[in-house]
Amino acid sequence: MSPELVYLAMTLVAVGGLAGFAAGLFGIGGGAIIVPALYYAFSTLGYSEDVVMHSAVATSAAVIVLNAVKSVRSHHEHGAVDWDLLWPKNPLQSYALWIGLGSFLAAVWLAPKMSGEGLTLLFAVMASLISLQFIFGRPDWTVRDNVPGGIARPIVGGSVGGLSALMGIGGGSITVPLMAMCNIPIHRAVATASGFGFTIALPSTTGFIISGWYVSGRPDFSIGYVNLLGFICVALLAHFTIPLGAKAAHKLSQKKLKLVFGLCLLAVAANMARKVVFA
Repeated sequence: MSPELVYLAMTLVAVGGLAGFAAGLFGIGGGAIIVPALYYAFSTLGYSEDVVMHSAVATSAAVIVLNAVKSVRSHHEHGAVDWDLLWPKNPLQSYALWIGLGSFLAAVWLAPKMSGEGLTLLFAVMASLISLQFIFGRPDWTVRDNVPGGIARPIVGGSVGGLSALMGIGGGSITVPLMAMCNIPIHRAVATASGFGFTIALPSTTGFIISGWYVSGRPDFSIGYVNLLGFICVALLAHFTIPLGAKAAHKLSQKKLKLVFGLCLLAVAANMARKVVFA
């Protein structure tokens, strides 16, 4: 194995450990950490700037598939998942359906039309907004007494799925605040968001494999835009470090933790935006 691949594997192992620990510590899917970490790792190794962000986002989505399955099983055992909201008897009324469709279309059609710089800037802007939610957000903010129905389902669901797919995140940082603002208890919102995370990650991973199949310049060991080496290293290490982060979370102030995470994510987002704007 070449020194470059050894360095890549070591970097990805570190990314996986950090992402898993953060997921357990802050209660997030890890995409907000995985994406910028993979972006910097691929960039440092000299892969084309045209594909590094696409590969980072796609690989993060693949990892989140596994994380979401594990998470939704755990929440379901506690009876916390709102299955009527996630997948009602009428599939056309399901937010999961429209979220999944939006994420697939974004990965297979929209992402390939975006430049690496454009995708990076989108992540930086949205990560900044998410960081502000961590810093200033309050779980008791409400704007409605229930989740909107009708035409709002495909519009809101498709938008959430598409945006989450383009960012390589499980959508929890978007769907949890939205559900909380619709008067859904925060614990039920977090549990249901894990189900939405699966409906985002699986279609978007499939879409990124399809859209990146014939693209040149991708990192070694990639299927489409999904980097298999990154997927294995990050998923494996995250599996062991998520429980460590969750254990540490019970010993520390969540308010202070979210403030620190929000500030760190804001700094990372600002640096990614700087690289694009002042390149």
